[in-house]
Amino acid sequence: MSNKKIFVEQRAEGDYAVRRPNSERASAVLPTQAEAIKRAKELSKGGSPSVERVRNTAGGKPDQWRKA
Repeated sequence: MSNKKIFVEQRAEGDYAVRRPNSERASAVLPTQAEAIKRAKELSKGGSPSVERVRNTAGGKPDQWRKA
């Protein structure tokens, strides 16, 4: 079984990393969250990427995850 889980998280530099769980390096680093989500969907091959919240919303706060 392949690991389809993939995450999009904001880096301290302000860009976004696409990562697999327990990875040492990002699969991709992109300047916008939208571009990172698009790349994560390409890499997940049918899975739904989890995206880190970067601001407070009615549905959650930062450091929580949502499906893309």
